[in-house]
Amino acid sequence: MVGMNGRNLASIGVVATATVVQLASTGFAQAPPVPENTDSLPRTAWGAPDLRGIWDFRTITPLERPGDLAGKQMLTEAEAEEREQRAAQRRAEADSDVIPQRCIGSPNFVDCIGSYNQLWFDRGTEVLADRRTSLIVDPPDGRIPDLTTEARNRADAVAEIRRRPPRGPEDRRVGARCIVGFNSGPPMSPSAYNNNMQLFQTPEYVAILNEMVHDVRIIPLDGRAHLPDGIRQWMGDSRGRWQGDTLVVETTNLTGQTMFKGSGENMHVIERFRRVHADTLLYEYTVDDPESFARPWTAVFPMRRTEGPIFEYACHEGNYSMFNLLSGARAAEKAAAEAAGKAPATR
Repeated sequence: MVGMNGRNLASIGVVATATVVQLASTGFAQAPPVPENTDSLPRTAWGAPDLRGIWDFRTITPLERPGDLAGKQMLTEAEAEEREQRAAQRRAEADSDVIPQRCIGSPNFVDCIGSYNQLWFDRGTEVLADRRTSLIVDPPDGRIPDLTTEARNRADAVAEIRRRPPRGPEDRRVGARCIVGFNSGPPMSPSAYNNNMQLFQTPEYVAILNEMVHDVRIIPLDGRAHLPDGIRQWMGDSRGRWQGDTLVVETTNLTGQTMFKGSGENMHVIERFRRVHADTLLYEYTVDDPESFARPWTAVFPMRRTEGPIFEYACHEGNYSMFNLLSGARAAEKAAAEAAGKAPATR
């Protein structure tokens, strides 16, 4: 198969059947598939597996298994082909397929805005080569575990803020504020566009540059402890180590504002990177947050080598959308106040 940008996806066949991940008794996904000849994979001058390069993680396979596919771990070849044809057709119609207006608001505040047309989206056109119905492999139902009461209350509080006019930028999501990209993680997760990351290596550090909002995580490999619990960062505090040929990255010290699927500030993310083919990097992550989820959960998907380049995502150059959103909120409040002042008194 060839993607919409002409990137050859043939290498994904190497991990096709093997990436139908069976669950180990620990509840985590089993070890990623290993290519037939690991000696043929590139290594750095200091002997570590060479993970450097630009990696594309687009896929139309959803994070969670859709309700209409409950109990179905894999698509048939025909079902996968049909989904890919629909995705390709949507791409072909990009120039004329304009997303309808979206209205966000409450009875006393409505903000109707336009959106990008499909030309600007880059979800890809392929399902995973193993035809899994979800990126989540654990729990076996392919669904994010139930939220705890604490997490639901936290989500309700955020939703309440969203229903009223934003009083300041802090009322909006960190993505809208151009602070953290919506798919940049940790953990990284395929989304609407900018599904690329570039990985750099030295003997002492790994750096991950995400195309979305061009965030960079600099990850030490020297065994140092995490930051003190009171120090919180937008992308958390990441520490890496090698387990054989797998790079394991653990992230803590996140903030309560960088929620991932309902997570809280004490989310613990474990990421695993393993090169399984010259053009394929297998990525796995586990979310462990007992305060937010009924149990840990794990997702696995391949990243494909691409020539790039990664372009700067200059989200914060003026951030006119935030200025306009807040200006619109103030204008709506003023109009409502003026209308209330003119209205006859009710008894």
